[in-house]
Amino acid sequence: MTALYILIALAVIFGFLNGVHDASNVVATIISSRTMSPRMALAMTAIAEFIGPFLFGVAVAKMIGQGLVAPEVMTLPVIIAALAGAIVWNIFTWLVGIPSSSSHALVGGILGTVIVGVGWTYVIPSGLAIVLIALFVSPIGGLLVGYLFTKLVYLLAHNASMRINWFFKNVQVLTGIGLALSQGTNDAQKAMGIITLGLVSAGMLPSFEVPLWVIAISAGAMALGTAVGGWGMIRTLGGKFYKIRPVNGFCAQMGAASVLLGAALLGGPVSSTQVVSSTIVGVGSAERMSKVRWGVMGNIAMAWLLTIPATGLISALVYLLQQMIF
Repeated sequence: MTALYILIALAVIFGFLNGVHDASNVVATIISSRTMSPRMALAMTAIAEFIGPFLFGVAVAKMIGQGLVAPEVMTLPVIIAALAGAIVWNIFTWLVGIPSSSSHALVGGILGTVIVGVGWTYVIPSGLAIVLIALFVSPIGGLLVGYLFTKLVYLLAHNASMRINWFFKNVQVLTGIGLALSQGTNDAQKAMGIITLGLVSAGMLPSFEVPLWVIAISAGAMALGTAVGGWGMIRTLGGKFYKIRPVNGFCAQMGAASVLLGAALLGGPVSSTQVVSSTIVGVGSAERMSKVRWGVMGNIAMAWLLTIPATGLISALVYLLQQMIF
């Protein structure tokens, strides 16, 4: 039982750090366009992220818990090592202000631990393909959706008066809530899947069905992390790509929310950091390509590429250390 309590504690910490990392995703454009104060934006986002997982199902949790590797090899030591690697990487990227992907970190931790612990044969090829496609195609989708949606908005509003700016500024409250609901739906389910898998592995559940209390503590941990906020990453997403105006914030939030919610309903554990970042870039490039500071995007992309191998290595080392000690 001690191992199960450790696993649940680590999953809650992972969810909290996920919230800290991903606070910037929703509030960066709202704050940068001066629609809301930072504290108000973070509070609104935290409440919506807590509510989201109760509304839109647990398809992502089932993919994390059952679809990536064979459930029978996901023992408590394996799950603990995977979580430890993801947490170490999240703390490192949080400290240096890099908006890396918690989803990538968890997937890398699971793969690294299972491959070192029991071998490649227990990785489910179809599930791995779905997860990797979701992780790597979703930012491209965010880029395209942001670009096309911005072009459509500019086409529809080309004869509008200057009062349209007032509309775009204030409607971001609604689009921000929608983005927070969709982000909470997708991201909180990763901790849910891990905790539920641990309960099954420990014999506390007969099958993989996410209990209500697991949804509550996973959503609560992420909401608390969001309320604390990741200020360095808010600055990165909110200002370093380009100067964000209300229309940019509106288009970015609508585009990112549609991609994240679609992925959550289909069971794709995508990175909200990737989706929001790429959508912001797509929105900016729709105005003009030179507006975007592409060097910042390149630095973030490098962090994304490093996350899966880095967390896989860290988690594998944690697993081997557990084996040596116990």
